[in-house]
Amino acid sequence: MAEIEARLAALGLQLPAPIQLPPGVSLSFPWVRVHGDRAYVSGHGALAPDGSLAPLLGKVGQELTEEQGYQAARLTGLAILASLKDALGDLDRITAWLRAFGMVNAAPAFNRYPLVINGFTDLIVEVFGPERGAHSRSAVGMAGLPFGLAVEIEAEVAIRP
Repeated sequence: MAEIEARLAALGLQLPAPIQLPPGVSLSFPWVRVHGDRAYVSGHGALAPDGSLAPLLGKVGQELTEEQGYQAARLTGLAILASLKDALGDLDRITAWLRAFGMVNAAPAFNRYPLVINGFTDLIVEVFGPERGAHSRSAVGMAGLPFGLAVEIEAEVAIRP
């Protein structure tokens, strides 16, 4: 078994099925674009195990708690890993996590975006270790996100051929 998949299994984590868009929705871009020694990951949200949107929808600080936002960010990380596995064939091809841009669907008074996006960062460092998993990051609040997602994250990773 590959190193990263073994680590996921040891942590009791399972990647979701491929993304299932809501009925009537089609998107004209790839979830992952590989170019040279980089993979660019389009914005992802939290997925349920079957690939549908996870039920963590709404604004953090209003419909959802900060902890629920953290869990949404963690599930978003698993969704990103599933898309990377599909695009790369093997998560061990990832040599470094370079950058993440985390967006939080936030109530007007909520401003603890970095603590929500920590759900993603903590997962990536837990799975890949601090050397490969550490990444630069932004965490911002938004008035809304597609389909009512609580969190949307895009990323960039370095890969080997």
